[in-house]
Amino acid sequence: MGRIEELIREGEAALAPVFAAVDEIAYENQEKVIRAFEKNRIALRHFAPSTGYGYGDEGRDTLGSLFADIFGAEAGLVSPNLVSGTHALTVGLFGLLRTGDTLFSVSGDPYDTLLDVISGDGIGSLADYGVRFKKCELKEDGSFDYGSICAGLKDPSVKVVFLQRSRGYAWRDALSEAQIGEVCSFVRSCGFSGCIFVDNCYGEFVERTEPTQNGADIAVGSLNKNPGGGIAPTGGYIIGKKSYIDRIAGRMTAPSIGAEVGSYAYGYQQLYQGVFLAPHVVAQAVKGSLLIGRVLRELGYATSPSAEKLPYDITRAVRFHTKEELCAFIQAVQSASPVDSFVTLEPWDMPGYADQVIMAAGCFVQGASIELSADAPIRAPYTAYFQGGLTYEHCKYALKKILHSLKKSDGVEF
Repeated sequence: MGRIEELIREGEAALAPVFAAVDEIAYENQEKVIRAFEKNRIALRHFAPSTGYGYGDEGRDTLGSLFADIFGAEAGLVSPNLVSGTHALTVGLFGLLRTGDTLFSVSGDPYDTLLDVISGDGIGSLADYGVRFKKCELKEDGSFDYGSICAGLKDPSVKVVFLQRSRGYAWRDALSEAQIGEVCSFVRSCGFSGCIFVDNCYGEFVERTEPTQNGADIAVGSLNKNPGGGIAPTGGYIIGKKSYIDRIAGRMTAPSIGAEVGSYAYGYQQLYQGVFLAPHVVAQAVKGSLLIGRVLRELGYATSPSAEKLPYDITRAVRFHTKEELCAFIQAVQSASPVDSFVTLEPWDMPGYADQVIMAAGCFVQGASIELSADAPIRAPYTAYFQGGLTYEHCKYALKKILHSLKKSDGVEF
């Protein structure tokens, strides 16, 4: 047995108890999903396509109800016309905020692609429409700064409190459902009666509950990530309290028609099947992340989150010393992909990002980060963000490629 195989087997043995816990969560989430399918009496007719205005599109309407039941919410919008997580978040925020209102992030800066949505100059941002933005940072240990939150909520113009569950491009753990529940309770204890809004990307089905089961009013995400199960070809979701969903639906289409219209000529089977598969697929990705984190840590690389405990999303951060090391890692992930494995990646000016980005995404669905993928902004400290993997076996194969690449490019001894 070679040293690479030995490192992987040692990692798997050490992680066996954590893997067992991941499987337990996957079963509970699968049971929750199936019960929602049963409650909504999903039938073949719900997969049928629609055209034109989409009046009476039962597949579209029931898909929203299905997601709402899975996530413990009152209502939902699930649509292939929501083209990404950033788009779904934008639709949600524009539906809820008005001129003179303030958006208050209690988890620091949002993900890079949302910054221009909030404060871009002259591009149709929230700021252009007179919506103000303020934030308070998380503490160094990743916990909430409750004193700053309470002080910020004294501003009566705050109408939406924003939380980003995942780490984005920050070196911190994702927010746990326990943390989300605690901060939601605290915000209410400060007298806030507006909307608590969670960017749920990368976190769906990683834990047993979702933000809308722990005090959040709205949760938003992309079907290119966890809830699409690697099957959904496009789309996003917005779920939560019906009064807020109705307002957001008026922005997704038009205030006079809301969620009553919207067709999809390709049919909804893949969106239904994707969320059915999602609990299992997410568990595969979580196991792959744990193994990669454990093995790379043993070789001296800083990784986050810890490989000894259950994570709160599917993303793993790995820190390198140089741009060259970072690019070698991303290129190794691409070389292990089923699509475009032969492509040599280079950093580029990706729309919506402040820095050049290098991104491995050899996916069946373009850019689907529930599939094996990795990306990184080209800035110090040089940190790669690895996510996804439809199967654990694929993650393990990719790890072998990564280790060979690091041995060649970094001179790692093993």
